[in-house]
Amino acid sequence: MSTETNAGIPVPGAQSEIRQQQSLSTAGARNLATTTKSAPQMQGISPRWLLRKLPWVQVSGGTYRVNRRLRYSVGRGRVSFVKTGSEVRVVPPTLVEVPVLRGFQDEAVLAELASRFVQRDFAAGDVLVEAGAPIGEVFLIAHGKLDRLGTGKYGEEAVVGTLADGDHLGDEALPQDDGTWPYTVRAATSGTVMALSRPAFQELHDRSEALQLQVIEYLNGFQQAQNKYGEAAIDLSAGHVGEYELPGAFVDYELKPREYELSVAQTILKVHSRVADLYNQPMNQTEHQLRLTIEALRERQEHELVNNPEFGLLSNAAYDQRIQTHSGPPTPDDMDELLSRRRGTKLFLAHPKAIAAFGRELNKRGIYPGTVEVEGKQIMAWRGVPVFPCNKIPVVGDTSSIIGMRIGEDNQGVIGLHQTGIPDEYQPSLSVRFMGIDDKAIISYLVSAYYSAAILVPDAVGVLENVDIAHR
Repeated sequence: MSTETNAGIPVPGAQSEIRQQQSLSTAGARNLATTTKSAPQMQGISPRWLLRKLPWVQVSGGTYRVNRRLRYSVGRGRVSFVKTGSEVRVVPPTLVEVPVLRGFQDEAVLAELASRFVQRDFAAGDVLVEAGAPIGEVFLIAHGKLDRLGTGKYGEEAVVGTLADGDHLGDEALPQDDGTWPYTVRAATSGTVMALSRPAFQELHDRSEALQLQVIEYLNGFQQAQNKYGEAAIDLSAGHVGEYELPGAFVDYELKPREYELSVAQTILKVHSRVADLYNQPMNQTEHQLRLTIEALRERQEHELVNNPEFGLLSNAAYDQRIQTHSGPPTPDDMDELLSRRRGTKLFLAHPKAIAAFGRELNKRGIYPGTVEVEGKQIMAWRGVPVFPCNKIPVVGDTSSIIGMRIGEDNQGVIGLHQTGIPDEYQPSLSVRFMGIDDKAIISYLVSAYYSAAILVPDAVGVLENVDIAHR
C-alpha cells in the first residue's frame, strides 16, 4: 500500500497502484467504425423569399427591353452631398436630379451653380417656409426630416408629405417669377439644408446660353398635355350626344426605352483530384462542394436584386414612390401608406429587425397581426399581404427600409429575368462548366448564375425609408 498525505497526494518514493485498461477505448474504436455524420452545413443560407416569389421571365437574347408610354415629366431624383467636418457641399453632377436640370451636361455651369448654395442648419420645430409666401429660394435637404403641412378638411393642420435626405423643394419656381409656396414646411428633426436664392440662379441663367436652352426645353415638355403620371395624354371624348366631332388620338411611346442586360455572379470551384478520387464515401465531396457554392451564389443573387445600383429594387424605386415614416418606427399608419401607393401589392420585404420593430408597434396599439399560409408556412401579414423577411435589405445604424411591390408581367409589376437552356446548365440559368485539371492535379469548375430584375412601371415598387428599428 502507498503512503499518502492528508491531501491525497502520494508521498515521493511511495508505490502507486497502476490500473490496467480492461476494454477498448472509444478513441481506438472510432478508427475501425464508420461514424454517423451530417452533410456539410452552412449558416449563411436564408429563406430567399424574393427569389422564390419573383416571377421569372425567359430572356432568350440576354437583354429585356421595357417599353412604356412617352413621359414628359421626369422623376424627382435625389441630390448628393459631401461633408467635411461641419461643412456640407453639393456634389455638382447630382444637380441633374432636379427636374429643370435633367439631362443638362455642362459640368462647368453645374459646378458654379453648386458653389452658390449656402449651408443653413435648422432645429426641430423650425419653420423653413410659410404657405402663400413668394418662392425666393430653392432648398436641398442635406440631412434631416421636414414635414409639409397643409390644411385639413375641417381647417386643422395636417401633414401632407415628408421630405428627407437628398430631397429638394422650391425648384419648380426657378423658371418663373411669381411662384408662391403651396404649403408650409416645418422641421421634424434637426438637420441641414443647402439654399439657393432665385437672384443667384437668375444671374447665372442670364450669363449661360446652355442653361437658358435647358430651361426652355424643360418648359416645353412641362406644357405638353399629360396625365397625372406624366404620360403623354390621349384625347378622348365621353358623354356627348348627336354628331359630335370626335378627337383624334394615338399612343406615343418612349423613343429610348430602358433595356436590362442579364447580370452574372461567378466563381471557380476547385477540388483536388485526390479528394475527388479517394474521399467520396459515404458522401460525394465534389457534389457537396458544388452544393454549398451554389447556395452562396444564390445568396449573392438575392443581394444583388435588392441592392445593385443598376437594377436593384432599392436603387431603382421611383423617388415619388419613396415615403418616410411618420414618427420613426414602422407603424400601421406607415404600412397603410406604403400599401396604398400601388394597386395589387402582393408582398412586403423587410429585414427581420424591421419586422420585429413593426411587431412592437402593433403590440403598443393592441393589434394582433394576421397571417397567411405560404408554401405550407405561416407568414406574418398586414392587410392580407405577407411580410417576408429579407436579410439582404441593409441596416444602417438603427434604420432600415421596407419594400412593397406588385409582381408579374400581366400586372405591370416586378419580374425576374433569366435565361434557361444555357450550356452545361445545372439549375435554371445556372451553369457548371468543367475547366480542366492543372499541373497540381486540381480540378476547376466555373459556376455561373445569370439574372436581373425589371420594374415594368414606376409604381410597381414602393419603399418605406428611414425605418427606426431600435428597441426603445
